Amino acid sequence: MFDLLSTPPLPRSTPDPSGAALPLLLIGHGSRDSEGRQAFLDLAQAYQALTPHRPVIPCFLELTEPSIAQGIQQCIAQGWQEVVALPLLLFGARHNKFDVTVELDRLQSLYPQLRIHYGGPLGIRVEILQLLRDRLSALLAAQPIKIPNSETVLLFVGRGSSDPEANAETCKLARLLWEGSGFRAVETCFIGITHPRLPMGLERALLWQPRRVIVLPYFLFTGVLVKKIMATLEEHHRLHPEMDWLALPELGIVDTVLQGLHQLEQEARQGQTQMNCHLCKFRLAVSQSAGAQHIHHPHDNATHRSHDHSHSHSHGHHNHSHPAAADPYAQLEDYHQRAWQVP
Repeated sequence: MFDLLSTPPLPRSTPDPSGAALPLLLIGHGSRDSEGRQAFLDLAQAYQALTPHRPVIPCFLELTEPSIAQGIQQCIAQGWQEVVALPLLLFGARHNKFDVTVELDRLQSLYPQLRIHYGGPLGIRVEILQLLRDRLSALLAAQPIKIPNSETVLLFVGRGSSDPEANAETCKLARLLWEGSGFRAVETCFIGITHPRLPMGLERALLWQPRRVIVLPYFLFTGVLVKKIMATLEEHHRLHPEMDWLALPELGIVDTVLQGLHQLEQEARQGQTQMNCHLCKFRLAVSQSAGAQHIHHPHDNATHRSHDHSHSHSHGHHNHSHPAAADPYAQLEDYHQRAWQVP
């Protein structure tokens, strides 16, 4: 069994935000894994306890309940006509830019009196980068066998997205983590959708002929995909017992994430959500379609007015949300053909 660093305990305090109280609709992706679902609900409960000035209402985009619609209905039932909607996602990609906004548009049409302030994803933060550095240092310090960093390869495993900009942000974070680390190399791979996939990432890591490989699954919570990554590592440990295999946990419920939520909530409430969108394929599709129907880009929601998007797309979800479905991106050439397409 390879060593796995335990997730740090829940922080005991975080700043209590000030200003006008608005309910927070905290939106998770959703998971069929009961542990993953509960981890999100636990985070929502922890954030509510640390910021008790207004209700935190957890809901999910898909795969499990409560749904976004049920969350909005709960707000309205409590008498609220204004809400902050915050998708708890690592990077801005299709779910953040399209799927959640389409559902909010649908609900906005049902409840025209409702005003929605939409927030952005966590993105790349100095605090997250430092958290990962600290975890790597703690993991290495705890090892009985001291192997130089120069003989260690870091394998950074992202979720994978059909949004090229989100995939580029994953690679950027991995590179920032590698700089100054002393590790021989960093390889970036993904568990699904885009490429290179995890098997190729492991193969590339082994090409460096390291004595140790550290695998970093970059996820917020455990779930089906994180467990799949760990099962794959167990298999590689059996195939290569001469090597030292280590792994970090998912981010989990830590002060760094809770502080990020606080900042995102305040930015959304004040109409100051910041997103890097100059390479967003949704924005590019709009700018390259002169005379076409305007597709409201979620990044344009700089003011805290209600959603009035005019999407020209249906409200269908990606096949990647359903593991049982055929993978339309399984072959590299298939992904390349679809990467810059909008829904």
